[in-house]
Amino acid sequence: MQHSAVPELAHAHPRPIHWVATATAVLGAVALSSVLQPGSAKAAQPAAGTQSKTAPAATAPSTTGVDFPLECGPVKVLVQKKASGDLDGDGRPETVAVVHCDAPMGTPPDAVYVLTQAAGARQPRVVATLVDPKDRHTVTDFAVRAGAVTATLLGYSSADVPSCCPDVKSDAKWQWNGRAFVRSTPSAAHSV
Repeated sequence: MQHSAVPELAHAHPRPIHWVATATAVLGAVALSSVLQPGSAKAAQPAAGTQSKTAPAATAPSTTGVDFPLECGPVKVLVQKKASGDLDGDGRPETVAVVHCDAPMGTPPDAVYVLTQAAGARQPRVVATLVDPKDRHTVTDFAVRAGAVTATLLGYSSADVPSCCPDVKSDAKWQWNGRAFVRSTPSAAHSV
């Protein structure tokens, strides 16, 4: 066996204390960087002697603890995807959640719900159902942009098609019209 001409370095054989020290240093750096953030940028500075007041940003409703109208029997309700945005133009964001039963086998159908939370309310509530689980859709390519909800829906052409193998794919878009969410189909449905 040939020995190295370089003496053995202390860090060549890390011990648990080295990992603890490294993790502590990284956490310290992350914590310090979150405290020392620069101020927000402004397009125009206020004139000398004037005060500017900004309204606190409204937070989107959380999906935690929401009673979704979904019957799952002994299994839990699982929030698969969620996105937020101001869908009705009131300046307060809504949350849109793709939800299904957390079944141990198979592909349970998805439901899409819109949540809102009134000022001062303790809990968000479901205000609209965009996709009903009875329709047996799986939701993909889900997004909330520019006041609209978009998704690709995988479904079935008949009740005879097995749940494993959706054979219809359609794009859907929902927008608030002042009274309800209206669905439009950007492109025609087609087979998978």
